Amino acid sequence: MLTSTWGFLKRHKRKFIFAGAFVGGVYLLGKLAQRKIREIQEREAAEYIAQARRQFHFESNQRTCNMTVLSMLPTLREAIVHHLNSESLTTLLRSKPTNKLEIWEDLKIISFTRSTVAVYSTCMLVVLLRIQLNIIGGYLYLDNSISKNGTNPQAPPEVQQQYLSSIQHLLGDGLVELMTVVKQAVQDVLGGVSLKQSLSLRDLEQYFHQIRTHVEEGYRGLTPKPLSWYMMPDEETTLAAQACGLTEKDVATIKLLNETRDMLESPDFKTVLSTCLQRGFSRFLDNIAEFFRPSQVDSAHTGAPDSLSHVRLPLAKIIPIVNGQIHSICSEIPSHFVQDLLMIEQVKEFAANVYEAFSHPHELEK
Repeated sequence: MLTSTWGFLKRHKRKFIFAGAFVGGVYLLGKLAQRKIREIQEREAAEYIAQARRQFHFESNQRTCNMTVLSMLPTLREAIVHHLNSESLTTLLRSKPTNKLEIWEDLKIISFTRSTVAVYSTCMLVVLLRIQLNIIGGYLYLDNSISKNGTNPQAPPEVQQQYLSSIQHLLGDGLVELMTVVKQAVQDVLGGVSLKQSLSLRDLEQYFHQIRTHVEEGYRGLTPKPLSWYMMPDEETTLAAQACGLTEKDVATIKLLNETRDMLESPDFKTVLSTCLQRGFSRFLDNIAEFFRPSQVDSAHTGAPDSLSHVRLPLAKIIPIVNGQIHSICSEIPSHFVQDLLMIEQVKEFAANVYEAFSHPHELEK
């Protein structure tokens, strides 16, 4: 029995060796495959966790953006009211001056100018803060992700403060320049319109369109400044103009400012700001439309259809309506105007693209 078994094994020795090698190879390949699958799963899990962490940080950053916009609107409103002070004119009118018509004409220009400037500057503030805080947010995410490697942070607190202080240009010199341009446009468009002239909402819409065209496309043969010019100081800033003595933090701040200018010069930015302005002026006119809506008593008395297109008001009655809109536009309490701007889908997508661009390690190589 043993002899026959031994003979059988000798005759099929090669087959057994091959089968053993095959089984062993399959076993090793199985182990290797399991290890590779485990590595892939671990890598995918790490990427998922990193993406989830980045998404959470991004969403938190957007809430910060919204709160920052709301917190800065009172400052913007105060700056506009300070430079375009219609309240002093209304006070003069109450004293029944001899030059009443002249004061009314000044009030007309000031009222339309400050509401137009309020729409422009609020839209600019929303988009600019989205850019700045998402650049900072992206770098902060990187700093937190690589802090264990001992790499110097890209956006330490001192740099953040110095960089974000550049928003003062929009609230200061840039705002004053914008007021000058808008006021001239308002003067050209509405200067010859009589205070007694009755206007419809459609008329108002056309006048504001003409004002925007003057501001954004130029008039009297003048080439207009790009809207980004009012939002950021020129590159020849005091900080950048210092030929020597720049600290490491100064250099980091200048880098952030230059990156922001690149964003402001991009086609995406122009599209997003244009969308914001369109939505802003549309909401602004919607707010004014509420004052054109006739009461049910008036509609029943006149027998006219309940349509705003049939309602006309003298310009003198429209002026105080337009004048008061700044308190709705630049309100720290979330109004329909501000909420509309913050919820625009293009603004959200643009913010996500900015954050994505600055929250990846390749930014450290620049």
